[in-house]
Amino acid sequence: MSTALLAPYACDPAQSRGRRFAEQAAPTRSDFQRDRDRIVHSTAFRRLVYKTQVFLNHEGDLFRTRLTHSLEVAQLGRSIARALGLNEDLVEAIALAHDLGHTPFGHAGQDALNACMAAHGGFEHNLQSLRVVDHLEERYPAFDGLNLTFESREGVLKHCARRHAEIINAQEPGGVAARFLNGTQPSLEAQLCNLADAIAYNAHDIDDGVRSGLLTLEQLQDVSLFARYHAQTLAEYPQLQGRRVLYETIRRMLSDQVYDVIHTTRAALDTHAPASADEARQCPPLVKFSAAMYEESKALKSFLFRNLYRHPQVMETTHWARDVVHDLFAVYLAQPQEMPAAYAQRSDVPRAVADYLSGMTDRFATREHARLTA
Repeated sequence: MSTALLAPYACDPAQSRGRRFAEQAAPTRSDFQRDRDRIVHSTAFRRLVYKTQVFLNHEGDLFRTRLTHSLEVAQLGRSIARALGLNEDLVEAIALAHDLGHTPFGHAGQDALNACMAAHGGFEHNLQSLRVVDHLEERYPAFDGLNLTFESREGVLKHCARRHAEIINAQEPGGVAARFLNGTQPSLEAQLCNLADAIAYNAHDIDDGVRSGLLTLEQLQDVSLFARYHAQTLAEYPQLQGRRVLYETIRRMLSDQVYDVIHTTRAALDTHAPASADEARQCPPLVKFSAAMYEESKALKSFLFRNLYRHPQVMETTHWARDVVHDLFAVYLAQPQEMPAAYAQRSDVPRAVADYLSGMTDRFATREHARLTA
């Protein structure tokens, strides 16, 4: 986007803190546009199409995957960024990269791999996303990873345990992990992606939950954030039936959450009046819901946890997925030669196994499990 349209508190690519390895500027793209393009062309991004969101990839063609989720986060993020004068290109880059380090089989796979790595430093998918863009992608002759700007990398590292932040900060003093140690905030663009992520998955998990038959519209009447817009929809379109009722309800819910974030964030910006992106980092979190919308969003998340993520049918596949990850980890740890040479020859075998396993798609992990445990 044109820098003339950016607010003073937005990240300006001309003022970027730069890349780890210096490169000449692109003649037709800003640094953040270049980051986005590198992410879209990465191998890890393509793998997201076969990585679980809630339902395993083979359970239905229309359920969300990590790829479609990332696209929805990018769309919501850009819409809000435009209204707030934030940098849309940076928001899109962060949104498209934020799940690159996710394991196969969704959170079940992540929990299993973290358990496997407990004696070897653990596993965090946000930290893994940073590893992907900093080290694991192999596309360029002069460096490992994608060599993204500081601002994109800062947004990718959404969460980080203190022990990991201390290690990263020792290697990169004052870098992307410093905020987890000094209590400052990431850029407003990164804050926005965090919130767009939550808005997107709450909405699409309702859609997928109803499509799967595990959730009903009757159950959702217990959730005020859904019930209010469902009632509005039927009041305006009393003859509406089928999936259009669900779609219109979700559309209204999404729209009001977006407008709530815009209005609440504008008020916070007026109160704190940061004059630059760095001043915004020194403020409390500024991109946020109103107190009322936050409570309703939290209640919806709790409902989905109880009724969808912990549904017996979902839990059945969750237990199976954890077993697959545990089995694969054990085999590769004992027999590194079963991995490609680039992983098998590394000195830190447990981390090499974690890197290899986390990069797998659902279906590749399933095939490997069948091959190695038959």
